[in-house]
Amino acid sequence: MAKRTTNNQSLRQVIEELIEAYRLGDKLNQARVISLWDNVVGKMIARDTTHLYIKHKTLYVKLNSPALREELGYAKSKLIKSLNKAAGAEVIEDIAFI
Repeated sequence: MAKRTTNNQSLRQVIEELIEAYRLGDKLNQARVISLWDNVVGKMIARDTTHLYIKHKTLYVKLNSPALREELGYAKSKLIKSLNKAAGAEVIEDIAFI
């Protein structure tokens, strides 16, 4: 019978090592920012958002309303700070409303 070796690493440590080894940290943070969008902007704005994606530290947000696009343009820096704070990391540097 094979002898079992003990491993003193916690599951959290193993997962963190895997994320680091496969360089998934940035992708996970990007997914976190996108999932937090509804909570940060609220249901009214989220309802008019049709598509979100991140490319080169820029969050692209497709909106249905030109008026809302203009309004959110004024709050861009506040949104960037709020999303990064909610994600717990500096994930995005800019937002483009399309």
